[in-house]
Amino acid sequence: MKTENTAMNNSLQQFLKRLPHTILGVAVVLALASLAVGGPAAPTKNRATTKVIPIGLSLDDKPVARDGKFGVSFAPIVKRVAPSVVKVTTTTKVKQTSLPEVPGLDNPWFRHFFGDEELARRSPRARNLPRQQGLGSGVIVTKDGYILTNNHVVDGADEVKVALQDGREFTAKVIGKDPKTDVAVVKVDAPDLPFLAMADSDKIEVGDLVLAVGNPFGIGQTVTMGMVSAVGRASMGLDYEDFIQTDAAINPGNSGGALVDVEGRLIGINTAILSRSGGNQGIGFAIPTSLARDVMEHLVNDGKVTRGYLGVYIQDITPALARQFNLKDNQGALISEVAPRSPAEKGGLESGDVVLAFNGKPVMDSRHFKLAVARVKPGESASIKVLRDGSAKSLKVTVREQPGAETVAKAGANKADDTGTLNGVGVADLDSPMRQQFKVPAEVNGAMVTHVENDSAARRDHRRGAERREKIV
Repeated sequence: MKTENTAMNNSLQQFLKRLPHTILGVAVVLALASLAVGGPAAPTKNRATTKVIPIGLSLDDKPVARDGKFGVSFAPIVKRVAPSVVKVTTTTKVKQTSLPEVPGLDNPWFRHFFGDEELARRSPRARNLPRQQGLGSGVIVTKDGYILTNNHVVDGADEVKVALQDGREFTAKVIGKDPKTDVAVVKVDAPDLPFLAMADSDKIEVGDLVLAVGNPFGIGQTVTMGMVSAVGRASMGLDYEDFIQTDAAINPGNSGGALVDVEGRLIGINTAILSRSGGNQGIGFAIPTSLARDVMEHLVNDGKVTRGYLGVYIQDITPALARQFNLKDNQGALISEVAPRSPAEKGGLESGDVVLAFNGKPVMDSRHFKLAVARVKPGESASIKVLRDGSAKSLKVTVREQPGAETVAKAGANKADDTGTLNGVGVADLDSPMRQQFKVPAEVNGAMVTHVENDSAARRDHRRGAERREKIV
């Protein structure tokens, strides 16, 4: 027995010596990494029925080997992954919104000869205006130059540049942005670029080893190792969240970089960290490829993200509600209200129904239900299993396009030189679901403001009211 214990201790010591030292880290309270270095910035197809690859994405759905063995080196994997992870640099011009108040410039004589624009250009305040810089990362996912990154990396940027590991630099075009998931797609014009294949992020498990690749603090490409700490996290305050949590060191500048499995396949886009110190503390978040891919397909093919809609208000199942509905656990989503003339009403859903499954998959909570509905293509049918009056019922609902889809997500919508009041404002028709959600009387007519960009004139003039706590899907 003593000999066996000695052998086990020796094996443990050898194992610990091989552990990399990069898992100890330091980064920011809900830091969106491109903001911390430099200036400010700053769903779809029914997977059960169709599998479409519209833009040359490479998919590899095989699960990773889970034999419990710990490799000596990840160098071969890093060599394959590193060329596909790029540095993203953004430049934002400081907007000159009014004529500087300099003595003499208001004199009509000066204005007659020079004009307002020339006087503004000659004023001390107009000269040497600083350009604000931002820094982040991105991942090449097609050989013809489509790159996944974060919305907060490129949001508001007037110029986006992408630098490859081999030293080449390109000016990138922003194809589309989706603030609701913090996903953005940019493109460079270059052939045969190194790209990463996407794994099925739905198949990852807590405990799987992962590598984070990016450009932290602008020091150059860096690789760190950790494991999947949790899945299905939601803590950033976005409308649609399903984060992979990892303890691989993620720091400012890593935003938009790659989270890969031990076979070098992309499983997530590094997005944010949670910290009390301003540095990495082992809690990082990545957008899973299953969600990022859906958003990317919409932005590339349609110029905007189109999400499914049922027209129900939902809430989580609390222990008290579980007892009230005689549920064995807190899983599921409670329908608290059904909008009139909505797809849900037409499909037979009622207030008080507890949604147990959607398209054959269990519904864990209201957030998962919202994600699942959003990822169904409008016009497609979805199966819903509900508990009503103690009995299970199966229903079919035809999903409709979510009302109020933002026009600001369209490709090429970034017009930095337009300071008009309605620039950066998304509007939609004031339909029945919106009237009910926002308590708008029937006699009131008009349009509903669905989105206001942070740096727009409208945002500076007005602030939106508090939103209703219940989720609507």
